[in-house]
Amino acid sequence: MQIPIFTVDAFTGHSFSGNPAAVCLLENDLKEDLHQKIAMELNLSETAFIRKLHSTDDFTKSSCFGLRWFTPTNEVPLCGHATLAAAAVLFHIQKNPNSVLTFVTLRGDLKARHMEDRIVLDLPIYLAYPQVSENLTQEKYVAIGDMTVQDVRYSPDTKNLLVRLSDAYERSELEELQVKAQDFLSAEKTGKVKGLIVTLKGDASGKHKGYDFYSRYFVPWYGVLEDPVTGSAHAVLGSYWSEQLGKKEML
Repeated sequence: MQIPIFTVDAFTGHSFSGNPAAVCLLENDLKEDLHQKIAMELNLSETAFIRKLHSTDDFTKSSCFGLRWFTPTNEVPLCGHATLAAAAVLFHIQKNPNSVLTFVTLRGDLKARHMEDRIVLDLPIYLAYPQVSENLTQEKYVAIGDMTVQDVRYSPDTKNLLVRLSDAYERSELEELQVKAQDFLSAEKTGKVKGLIVTLKGDASGKHKGYDFYSRYFVPWYGVLEDPVTGSAHAVLGSYWSEQLGKKEML
């Protein structure tokens, strides 16, 4: 079986930047174990597999497809940047004329809209709740050193732990944060946490003014130390910062 494979740099207008994802177009059903083997060999943070839902479907014409995502070690229930990459392949490479594509996924139906020069994704919103369990939060501080934490939330739907750093920090301090995969894996072995979001409120007066918040996303439990410019983490970040800032549109 020959499988067309594309590498797409998502969330950027420049090559070799953003967050790369592999996209595989499946004309026929693929043996279950081959999904993971292909993703492992491609070795990107996520590989997206687009499949036809019916034998008569056509990548150049149909508007609804199945979609799955795999890291080099696991299947994941939601991936934003690989969904964007999948839509880009269909819209730009396959020249699919539909203005809206629907992807049937483990997280339900996701829609990608072709709007002028961009693609807009509709992702779920997941709430994150105040976390008071010391055995879940204290261990995470190992990963971020002695930085002051302002808030800790847990999203049971995504198994993401959101750690908000003190507003006293600047963007550069979040960018310079050095982490080690083993620190995370040693701190969390229960399976309750699958991703750690470290986030910081934007600086309205600094050189990066205009941005509402910043974030980094660590997922060594899925075989990826850090997933840059990740869409799925924003399914949690969106709801959190909307509540904190009282805004519906954020940059």
